[in-house]
Amino acid sequence: MPHTIVLTGAGSGIGQLLAERLTERGDRLVLVARDADRAADLQARHPGAGAIVADLARPASLAAAVAASDLPDEIDAIVHAAGVVDLGHVADLTVASWQDQLAVNLVAPAELTRLLLPRVRAARGQVLFVNSGAGLTAHPQWAAYAASKHGLKALADALRGEEAEHGVRVTTVYPGRTATPMQAQVHAQEGKDYDADAWIQPASVVTAVLTALDLPRDAAITDLSVKPGPR
Repeated sequence: MPHTIVLTGAGSGIGQLLAERLTERGDRLVLVARDADRAADLQARHPGAGAIVADLARPASLAAAVAASDLPDEIDAIVHAAGVVDLGHVADLTVASWQDQLAVNLVAPAELTRLLLPRVRAARGQVLFVNSGAGLTAHPQWAAYAASKHGLKALADALRGEEAEHGVRVTTVYPGRTATPMQAQVHAQEGKDYDADAWIQPASVVTAVLTALDLPRDAAITDLSVKPGPR
C-alpha cells in the first residue's frame, strides 16, 4: 500500500536516491525545496510529488510554508535527510557557521516535525532522522557539525519517548562517511583527495532507511549505525 512521505534533502546524495526509490515503488512524496524553481525541478523528476517550499536555513519560515502547502490529513513518515557541513577549528569557526549548521541540521528538523506531528499521529506514522557518525563522536574540526548532530540525536530520543503514546515510531540512522557530494566537499575542506569508491555507497544507507520504514508495526528500529564493511 503506498505511503505519504515528507522528505528533505531530495536534491542530492542519500536523499536524492531515497526519493528515487520511493517514487519507483509508488509512494507519494512531499518534497521540501528551498525555492519554487527547485520545487518544480524536483517535482518534474518525481511525478505526482507534492512540495513544501521553504528554506531550511530559516526555520522560522517553515510554519507559513507548511500552512501554504496542500498536505494530506495523514502523513506516514517524515524523513529528514538534508544537512550542511562546514569544518573548522573551534578557534576559527564563525558565529554564522555555527548558526547555519544548527539551523539546517537541528532547528529546522525540530520545527518541521512539530508542524507535521498531528498528521503523523493521525497515521500512527514514523519520523526518521538521517544523522551521522558525528552524532555519536566529535573529532577535531567537526565541533559545529557534530554539535548539531548530537543535538539531533537528543531531539530523536526525546521525541521517541513523547510520541510513543500516539503510536509514532522514531528512528535515527547514523551513516559513516558516505560517497555523496557532501563527502566530496568535506574532503576539499580537509585538503584531501576524494575517492568515492573508498566510502559507503548511498544505496547502502538508503537500504537501511527503507528497512526501518518498512519494518512491521510490531517492532521499531530506534538507532541504526551504518559503518564501512570490511575491504
